[in-house]
Amino acid sequence: MSKFLPERKRLLEEVYEKASSTTTETSFNGILLHLERTLEDHFEPLSYKSFENYYKAIVENDVDYKIKTPILDNLSRYVGYDNFREYCAGWKTIEHTIQQAISKIMITIINKPIFTLPPFLKQNGPGIVEMAFVLLLVTGGVVFSKDPKRIFGFTSIWAPPAIEKPYMYWDKDRYIASDSGYINPQTKVVPMDPNRFVYQKKITRPDTLTIENGDHKVWYDKTNNHVEFFTNYGMHPENGKALKIATGHIIETYGGENAVLELADN
Repeated sequence: MSKFLPERKRLLEEVYEKASSTTTETSFNGILLHLERTLEDHFEPLSYKSFENYYKAIVENDVDYKIKTPILDNLSRYVGYDNFREYCAGWKTIEHTIQQAISKIMITIINKPIFTLPPFLKQNGPGIVEMAFVLLLVTGGVVFSKDPKRIFGFTSIWAPPAIEKPYMYWDKDRYIASDSGYINPQTKVVPMDPNRFVYQKKITRPDTLTIENGDHKVWYDKTNNHVEFFTNYGMHPENGKALKIATGHIIETYGGENAVLELADN
């Protein structure tokens, strides 16, 4: 496999996802034309045809296609990073990529049928505990499958029945599965995305974050001087902004004892 091919593929997916979320266009060409105008106005120009070639080759056909470093840097800036090197910072090894897929939580497994859950995992709700069990249920190798029950390419892995529903919507700190494409005027319902549904959660106890359990293992968004942490990369479920990898500086500044906790509704 060509060097950085998985990273380039994911970058192209995130760029397209962001472009599609910031325009009323719904067609592939319409979204790419919107992306072309945005890059020309706010970043470095890139023709929609060039991006189309990259996307169809790498994302749709899963074959390598050379992209120059300045273009990768430009696209990385579009989704909120300084350059492609920073974008790739969390993609160092296959093991690290798998660790990201299960929410970037450090789980110590000793040579007994016992495992230790750190305080960060215990205090962030059942969604993250469910993801810890996902790790323990992996019994096969890594493959790529279109089967929605094979989350993130693992074989022999349990996936919640809820992902079989056609839609989902964001509710405070997690996605909720739905059979209906309409809930109410204030709720944005989107097609079911097994990856986001299972792995993307808002961290409701940022005071439990430390350098050890959060540095380059969680993602964050800072809007109007308010910081929110999430367990997976991608777009903010509410404002559509690209989430950024949380560095040690961010964790120290906005996590731990400096975290601002939101009051529960009840």
